[in-house]
Amino acid sequence: MAHDILIVDDEADIRALIAGILEDEGYSTREAGNSDAALEAVRARRPSLIIQDIWLQGSDLDGLGILAAVKYDHPDVPVVMISGHGTIETAVEAIKIGAYDFIEKPFKTDRLLIIVERAIEAAKLRRENAELRLRIGNPVAVGDLVGASPFIQQIRQAVDKVAPTNSRVLITGPAGSGKEVAARIIHARSRRAEAPFVVLNCAAMHPDRMEVELFGTEHGDGTDAPRKIGTFEQAHGGTLLLDEVADMPLETQGKIVRVLQDQTFERVGGGTRVEVDVRVIATTNRDLQAELAAGRFREDLYYRLNVVPIRVPSLRERREDVPALARHFMQLAAQAAGTQGRPLGEDTLAALQAYDWPGNVRQLRNVMDWLLIMAPGEAGEMIRADMLPGEISAITPAVLRWEKSSEIMTLPLRDARELFEREYLLAQVNRFAGNISRTAAFVGMERSALHRKLKLLGVNTDDKAKP
Repeated sequence: MAHDILIVDDEADIRALIAGILEDEGYSTREAGNSDAALEAVRARRPSLIIQDIWLQGSDLDGLGILAAVKYDHPDVPVVMISGHGTIETAVEAIKIGAYDFIEKPFKTDRLLIIVERAIEAAKLRRENAELRLRIGNPVAVGDLVGASPFIQQIRQAVDKVAPTNSRVLITGPAGSGKEVAARIIHARSRRAEAPFVVLNCAAMHPDRMEVELFGTEHGDGTDAPRKIGTFEQAHGGTLLLDEVADMPLETQGKIVRVLQDQTFERVGGGTRVEVDVRVIATTNRDLQAELAAGRFREDLYYRLNVVPIRVPSLRERREDVPALARHFMQLAAQAAGTQGRPLGEDTLAALQAYDWPGNVRQLRNVMDWLLIMAPGEAGEMIRADMLPGEISAITPAVLRWEKSSEIMTLPLRDARELFEREYLLAQVNRFAGNISRTAAFVGMERSALHRKLKLLGVNTDDKAKP
């Protein structure tokens, strides 16, 4: 989607010149000739960038005054100052207030375009860094949809088809299954990929704060607090993820229906209609049909969100993906820790596949983080099944807790049986100090038969004691 740039200059021909240059490069532009029009344009919708003249004839505020007002309400919006009568002192003052850069008139087209591109890219990087900092304490499964199960193949096909469109998507599935991962991939593969991806967790939001977070607030509440920009406006041109949408209050659901229909809304406490272009993706771990029947979810909102439904299964429904996911998360954990990842033994992978994973993919990732830190052994040493956390090892089959379980799980049944018999009989012979007669009596075999079996299995021993 095109970035929205507001051009503020008292000369109409200058505004038209800059607008023409930017529109030729694919940007969307709006124009204002004075401070009142500029601030009204910002109130109507927060722009991606402002190009602001310093000297404005017949305006209540000059360019520096507008800059200060914009930075008070929208500190993350980049502002590029332009002037034909600029001084070093004026440029320094503009930078102190928060301007991204200062350009003198007459300016070269190439310089203007480079500064505009850099300013928008810098704002994007700040936004992404802020999102990463927020996610450090609440990590989600990241990366592509890992696995080769039929479930994942179907999800990939659905994502590939719906991503390039602007259709709304409803993603369902249990907590921790990777619904947000699917939503992020849809955004990343859409035409909106360079625009914001904004997440609102409806389950974590107090109902009284929901509308403020969605639509923001306007001045006029008797305080000097800056205007708050809601998630719908933050996501203009991009994607808004309504995470766990079933937890949204019914009253707010009705207002969301209007926004989805009109793509306009009013901030809380305000009267100005804000126009936005936002793609909405919703997720839920609840049965929305049951929520509809119980009167806890609006039918009109359900049908507006459920244009393209995608279901993400629980991890126990796609156990064949566990090995690939486990290795993937071990690699991510090692990268985050700046250390070497550890290989996972076949017995470990078998134990992980046998577990039911009530916390789904998120729990598996946490287990890999734990193993990298807490599993005994040196870096690079294979992790065995007996090193797994207690909640997993407690239900792990006994064969997977054996010392040679990693080796035995790589063998077909016949070879595994031979390995087990060899280790079992060798342990029993050692137990009875090499006395074949006593060993044979204990394991329930004829003495001659035990001799033949030991020879066949390559176990060399001396018959030390006779009965």
